[in-house]
Amino acid sequence: MAKKKDIEKQIDRLRDEIRQHDYLYYVLNQSEINDRQYDKLFAELKELEEANPQLVTLDSPTQRVSDQPLEGFDNVRHTVPMLSMDNTYNADELRAFDERVAKQLDTRNYDYVVELKIDGLAISLRYEEGILVTAATRGNGEVGDDVTSNVRTIKAVPLALLGGSKIPAVLEVRGEVYMPTSSFVELNRLRAEAGEPAFANPRNAAAGSLKLLDARVTAARNLSFFAYATGKFSEPLALDHYRSLQRFKEFSLPVNPYIVQARNIDKAVDICDSWNEKRTSLDYQIDGMVIKVNRFNQRDMLGATGRAPRWCISYKFAAEQAETTVESIDVQVGKSGILTPVANLTPVPLAGTTVKRASLHNFDELKRLGVGVGDTVVIEKAGEIIPQVVEVKAKAAISVPEFQVPKICPVCSSAAAKDEDGVYIRCLNPNCSGQLKERLKYFAGRGQMDIENLGTALIEQLVEVGLVENFADLYKLQKSELIGLERMAEKSADNVIEAIEKSKTQPLWRFIAALGIRHIGGQSAQILAEHFGSLEALMSAEQEELAAIDQIGPIMAKSIHEYFKDEKNLEVITQMLTAGVSPQQPQAQRLGKLAGKTFVVTGTLENFSRQQAQQAIRRAGAKSSGSVSKKTDFVLAGKNPGSKLDKARKLGVEVINEEQFVKMIED
Repeated sequence: MAKKKDIEKQIDRLRDEIRQHDYLYYVLNQSEINDRQYDKLFAELKELEEANPQLVTLDSPTQRVSDQPLEGFDNVRHTVPMLSMDNTYNADELRAFDERVAKQLDTRNYDYVVELKIDGLAISLRYEEGILVTAATRGNGEVGDDVTSNVRTIKAVPLALLGGSKIPAVLEVRGEVYMPTSSFVELNRLRAEAGEPAFANPRNAAAGSLKLLDARVTAARNLSFFAYATGKFSEPLALDHYRSLQRFKEFSLPVNPYIVQARNIDKAVDICDSWNEKRTSLDYQIDGMVIKVNRFNQRDMLGATGRAPRWCISYKFAAEQAETTVESIDVQVGKSGILTPVANLTPVPLAGTTVKRASLHNFDELKRLGVGVGDTVVIEKAGEIIPQVVEVKAKAAISVPEFQVPKICPVCSSAAAKDEDGVYIRCLNPNCSGQLKERLKYFAGRGQMDIENLGTALIEQLVEVGLVENFADLYKLQKSELIGLERMAEKSADNVIEAIEKSKTQPLWRFIAALGIRHIGGQSAQILAEHFGSLEALMSAEQEELAAIDQIGPIMAKSIHEYFKDEKNLEVITQMLTAGVSPQQPQAQRLGKLAGKTFVVTGTLENFSRQQAQQAIRRAGAKSSGSVSKKTDFVLAGKNPGSKLDKARKLGVEVINEEQFVKMIED
């Protein structure tokens, strides 16, 4: 009994320690330990909880990410409506708002709080006895979607509040979920690698991430959160808004550090003007400022209209925009078959670059905007990054027919259809030359097989003259076939053949990435290469095994499994291997002592964490799997091994203990 009490105390201590470090990092922007030390604390807690599942609680830091995808989102009715705000666009409109406040209060004895208007998604968090129980989107203001499982993955959102007896029994916290700009850029890079369309802006990326059914995917999106108001509460936190936000920080809720008090509207205007210039220095997008009357009793006197409070106003920044003319609209074919409308523009300078093209994202967006050839349009850079058309300023002088959603691919004339579960139109022909060109460009790209001198123009020629119909054909090219193509003399042909030959021994992860498997980019390819160690092992993996790999999950697993079960794909890979392509396995895998063996770790080990044991397995040249199958060679069983041990015995898989394992990897 004493031992159980000791374990409980150890678990409680670790949870408190991790929560304190989260508070320092997300609320105070301080850090007492480095990432490695934090990860060590987290791993220690996770091990103890795995060994003592009866002690796991929902508010534990280890329970942020659910491994069970949802079937859909339930509705949540807000106890206090989440109202919209009225907008202003200049200082005169802000002063007119101030005059209305003064008139209704019949005094000038009031002050304001000025906040950055984070460009994200409004969220309501409900805490009961300090524990997060529900997270809901704004929805229509009265009813939103229950996105608790996804919000729990956001490390800036505390699962349990600090403050003990000071915390109200019920506290609803309103705030903004957002995606940092750096995370947005990286996410779009990974999506491009995986053949998926880019998000238009960080706000769309954040909103889309919160509406995913698989919380494991949301967890990888690196969302963050700022709290800015209360909803329902069992007892008030303070008499005014500013002090209420200070209480938030005491509870470990992150509050934007740039929130300030303003004694009058002139000071508020000065603050707004200063941020119009400084906003580009932030790692998150703001589209304006919010000015709020500070004292709650004065807010009550001011009340609200049917849609917006009378005690606050939004001051919107003017986005850096430019006007230009749509000269034509093209439809691009991506490597996964997605058809994307693109506006070709009269060149115009914008945010430091000359913009000639702007994506229209998809055909639903094209229809919503009503963009046509000859129209004068307003463009801006989403997050100062991606040029996009935001509105039609004036229609063309001459009537132009509405751009039609393509029913056939503009490249191969095959049928095109809308995704069942999305907004994208795809070419249904897997042999489409447009897709092939994009797949080959990606295959040869720097982040994949890195074939120098094999540029866009040459790839297009190779496809158009019929020399290349798949990846394998690249490795069958002869110098004599290249000479005579446009801009291809003898020396140039030599350089291309040499670069193709050099690419045959690229690392395994580059080869996996280059295949263009849907949802799989460079980062995922590295995880797969490290986990399996060989192309053969990856190709023969079952979907269940793939889904069990950390950071892969069921969606990617299904895509990988289907790719390697397709006979056409297998034939192309076989042809590449026959032509001499030999992806290089991770060094530890090639030189290891247990090459080709598969281990499954289960239970709690005395001398290794789960992750350390898996790393030792891979260093020895073996493969670490998350599930037991007929292909498993050994099950390493610690204390409280669970169902994996039963399955191993049922299948006749050899079970070893920690001592035997150490001997195997040291021999």
